Amino acid sequence: MNTTQGDWSTLPSEPEREAHNRKVLAALIAGGVLFALVAAVCVGIVARDLTKDVIGTPKPVQSASPLPMAEQLPATPAGVTDNGAVRIGDPAAKVVVRVVADLQCPACQMFEKANAKVLEDAVTSGSAIVEYNVISFLDRASTTQYSSRAGNASYCVAEADPSKYQSWLAAMFQNQPAEGGDGLPDDRLLEIARDAGYPDPAVAQCITDRKYDSYLRTKTKELLAGGIKSTPSVFVNGQQVTEAKPLFGPEGLTPLITAAR
Repeated sequence: MNTTQGDWSTLPSEPEREAHNRKVLAALIAGGVLFALVAAVCVGIVARDLTKDVIGTPKPVQSASPLPMAEQLPATPAGVTDNGAVRIGDPAAKVVVRVVADLQCPACQMFEKANAKVLEDAVTSGSAIVEYNVISFLDRASTTQYSSRAGNASYCVAEADPSKYQSWLAAMFQNQPAEGGDGLPDDRLLEIARDAGYPDPAVAQCITDRKYDSYLRTKTKELLAGGIKSTPSVFVNGQQVTEAKPLFGPEGLTPLITAAR
């Protein structure tokens, strides 16, 4: 036999080749599914797709009789911007950092972990103003509408004392509940607020009454209609930050804030 053509006796039979091909195909399919799952998880961590989530049902308001039209308008928290952002920092600062986040969003928690001190230092030094647009689109991720209850609490504490807002926000993200559970109860929200420097009973009542629930939902809808597609959505002087490093990396937004000054 001519050995340059190979030894045909060592080649697999037709049934063996078919069995091998089936194994390879199964492995490829399994690998493709695994890759898709990993990719989906990574995308989900980096940014929540707001187009696939729904805004929760507003808290029912009990009323013995219809209210006059003026009283039916949503209560508006003091000191917020036109788009509903809590503004922290020196108005003379040349850099404006805007953060759009949901307090139930895991990727927002990751952003906060990387950038909480960066943004606190920027406010303290007067190098940047920070605008926090806390929205509510993840009510369905808990059994108790945690997203909107936490968003309402954001307005309650910011209205009482903006200087302590960033400390409160950091504590809220440190205590972020897992998606799919009950969320933090109101008693825990009150405790976090007190520990952050908000002992006023008016703040507690604002949180438990969900005073700004309607306002929160209105601003959330406006922001989604205005082009916000994912959380966290972060902007420095109006330019959206899309790279992962400044959003989630060790230095966070520091280089971008420095460059914008």
